[in-house]
Order: sequence, then structure tokens, then C-alpha cells
Amino acid sequence: MAKIPKNLTDKDMVKNYIEEQTIEDKLLAAEKEAERVRAAQALREPPKPLAQAGLTADIADKLGRELLALKMELLSSGVKTYDFKIKRDGEKITMTVTNKKF
Repeated sequence: MAKIPKNLTDKDMVKNYIEEQTIEDKLLAAEKEAERVRAAQALREPPKPLAQAGLTADIADKLGRELLALKMELLSSGVKTYDFKIKRDGEKITMTVTNKKF
């Protein structure tokens, strides 16, 4: 039979006690870890497609604005179905719009 020492402080009574993890604690820890991983993945920037590797953010922005302006002009002139033809001639890249007729 173990003897219980008398006149101990609360701190002294629990100094060697190690609490076992319950299933609830394990599930909460797993949930926090999953949330941390999701947050880290959300912060990471997705890799650019290889076709956009040479475009800086500034060039991509300018190109996107010009394409949007072109699409708006086509729409206002009544062209609803069109296709872009892209051609490279040395250092020159040309993009033309062809009207699709169905």
C-alpha cells in the first residue's frame, strides 16, 4: 500500500503527473494541423503555366487590358463569335481576329 505524503502543496502533488492524450485532444490537434496546412497552401502562389513563364506581371497586365478592349470593340460592332490567330515572324508576334461564321 502506498503512503500518501501529508502537507503537500497543490504544485508538489501534481509535479510528476503526466496527462495522457484523449481521443478528443488527438482529433483537435489533427484538425489544427490540417487548418495550418490549408492556410500555408493558400498563401503559396500557384506555379505559372509554362506558356506564361516569360511574361512579367506588368506585361501580362498590359496584354490582358488590350485583349479586353479588343473584345469590347468586337462586341460593340456586333461580332459575337471570333477566333484569334497568332503568328510569329522572327521577333515579331502578330495576333489577328477572324470572325467565325456558323
